[in-house]
Amino acid sequence: MSEPSFRRDWITKPIFGFAKRALPSLSATEREAIEAGDVWWDGELFSGHPDWAKLLAFAPAKLSAEEQAFLDGPVETLCHMLDDWRITWELRDLPPEAWDFLKRHKFFAMIIPKAYGGLGFSAYAHSQVIRKLSTRSLPGSVTAMVPNSLGPGELLLQFGTKEQQDYWLPRLAEAKEIPCFALTSPEAGSDAAAMVDSGVVTRGVWQGREVLGIKLNWHKRYITLAPVATVIGLAFKLYDPDRLIGEREEIGITLALVPANLPGVEIGRRHLPALQMFQNGPTFGRDVFIPLDHVIGGVAQAGKGWTMLMSALAAGRGISLPSTSAAGAAFAAHVTGAYARIREQFHVPIGRFQAIQERLGRMAATAYLLDAARRFTCAGIDAGHKPAVVTAIVKAQATERLRVVANDAMDVHGGKGVQEGPLNYLGSLYRSVPIGITVEGANIVTRSLIQFGQGAIRSHPYLLKEMAALEDPDRARGLEEFDRAFWAHMGHSFANALRAWAHAWSGGVFARAPAAGKTRRYYRRLSRYAAAFALSVDVALLTLGGALKRQEMVSARFGDILSELYLLSAVLKRWDEEGRQRADLPLVAWCMEEGFATIEARLDAILRNFPNRPIAWLLRFLLLPFGLARRGARDRLTQACAKILLAPSATRDRLTVGIFHGGGEEGLARLERAFALTVDTQPLRDRLRNAGVRDIDAARAQRVITDAEAKELRATADAVAAAIAVDDFSPEELAPRQAADAAPLQWTERARQTQSVAGGGA
Repeated sequence: MSEPSFRRDWITKPIFGFAKRALPSLSATEREAIEAGDVWWDGELFSGHPDWAKLLAFAPAKLSAEEQAFLDGPVETLCHMLDDWRITWELRDLPPEAWDFLKRHKFFAMIIPKAYGGLGFSAYAHSQVIRKLSTRSLPGSVTAMVPNSLGPGELLLQFGTKEQQDYWLPRLAEAKEIPCFALTSPEAGSDAAAMVDSGVVTRGVWQGREVLGIKLNWHKRYITLAPVATVIGLAFKLYDPDRLIGEREEIGITLALVPANLPGVEIGRRHLPALQMFQNGPTFGRDVFIPLDHVIGGVAQAGKGWTMLMSALAAGRGISLPSTSAAGAAFAAHVTGAYARIREQFHVPIGRFQAIQERLGRMAATAYLLDAARRFTCAGIDAGHKPAVVTAIVKAQATERLRVVANDAMDVHGGKGVQEGPLNYLGSLYRSVPIGITVEGANIVTRSLIQFGQGAIRSHPYLLKEMAALEDPDRARGLEEFDRAFWAHMGHSFANALRAWAHAWSGGVFARAPAAGKTRRYYRRLSRYAAAFALSVDVALLTLGGALKRQEMVSARFGDILSELYLLSAVLKRWDEEGRQRADLPLVAWCMEEGFATIEARLDAILRNFPNRPIAWLLRFLLLPFGLARRGARDRLTQACAKILLAPSATRDRLTVGIFHGGGEEGLARLERAFALTVDTQPLRDRLRNAGVRDIDAARAQRVITDAEAKELRATADAVAAAIAVDDFSPEELAPRQAADAAPLQWTERARQTQSVAGGGA
């Protein structure tokens, strides 16, 4: 220990001893999850004093010319090759020509560097590809997405030996190998440590030679691409009972590459997730032998599988599913706005009804927010960050908010959205929502345990340092480090307490904010809430200690506040990047008002349920002295957002940039055509309404409109009728066996005879 210190020896030392006893135990998987990735904008939010200049100076996500050409060329072509109804109802798979196209154009190699034959795309380019594909066909999007997400490619890039990278990456890039990654098993869903899939170090024969290797046994399920994979990335627990590779018998979770054609490997059977026809299924392995050099990273990485997975997931979780969800929200807002404009009831477009506008406004603003978060997160990843907490937030929030948007879209479409068939452009999106919510960390777990539970330790400016000091086996050194971190923490908390109190009582008018025009007040309010969040977190950690880990509902509410702070930061960043468009301000304002209301509501719930009541009263005095001041967006603001979706504009285009707009005579193309004609002919319909005439022929006869204008109105009416039409099918198309039983009688005739017999019997 260094020279004597009164503070350290007489004040810090007792605190150190108490904290050491109170420190919650962390499982190995929890520790590895916390240590994965790095800290980015989440660190600024946890500081309680975010640097907004740093936010605005951060480079926006951009595409290279090559990436844009790929989107305009192969991606657009692939979209036209994918017919979602044919994939779902007839083929139960992508068409063979689409599989071939995906392979030839290296869709499976977007993340693989060019040095290995891949495309070497940025995270943003990867996200843009998924954005467009997912608005055309979810099975097509997932098929392209998975090899570029958590799987053999990403793991080999981060942890593979040079020999493994040189052999496997070119084969993956050229689609000579189709990968899948097998993690989830019947026993282990969210708790990976519960897996019973095992590997035992032993000797066996490989390609005619006896080598040291691993005998594997596994049962995995929900594995995307497993039915068609040629190589399986496998997570299992490795055991070395004879200590052939080290001194430990239980080595831990390990990752390896398993060729799917080995004896004992079973693949091919399929699951049917929410009627989405991407390749997904179980895989089994019985006494499958692989050499040790199939362990990803070699023997040196044996037992480090969970760390590897968390590191790979730290970035990847923020790309694929958030991109799909943001695209789904934009698509749903786009088509629902168009439908609400062309669909009339009671002789007016349904988009004029406030009940519909309430849904449209929420959809428009949510689409704006989710795409802002997607872009901001991709920019962070492309800058070299692996923000594990941020990506967990974005994944959970994007997929959860898509559920709300999808429900709103279905409510507005009514029967049009319910009737399945080639003309239904919404049903597949609606059915697919639970998939994103469930995978890559179920949202119910992410919200309750990860967003804040991991973030409080990983993103806090001092807590991780304090925990490291408490766990230091050298007690004297640990006390020294703890003394420095603890008192810095106390000074930080005191400053946040003053800041939070001052901002709460002044409404944040003196909070730090950039010269951001109409949005400056939003930065100030965010500064206020960031300070309140940071202070309440510190108080909760101090008073609850290890018990906070078990207070999942409290943790979830803290996670909600952190999520809102991040998402609203992204909204302000987007508005600034897009040139501070005045027409977009209703969307920005709606996001802010709803977000502020959520933050205050969650903070209020935390204080109402805080176990230490005197502390809760003190915090309420400091943070919410006037109660809940923010009540959410006003009706006029919601209506302003709704109107953006009901007419063409630059703002509407910005909301939906990058999605697929359809072609031919499919349902989406019909809707686009009807919307354009409806908007173009609106002055003619207004003229008829003002003249008190509804019939086109009568209006022409009365010379309210010309013959040419009458033709335009009829074309519009025909286009609208085609757009709102739904599919119907013959009995033979839906149920051939039932149709055969009914022949030669028609169903109606058979029903009539049945009623007659029933009546006679009575």
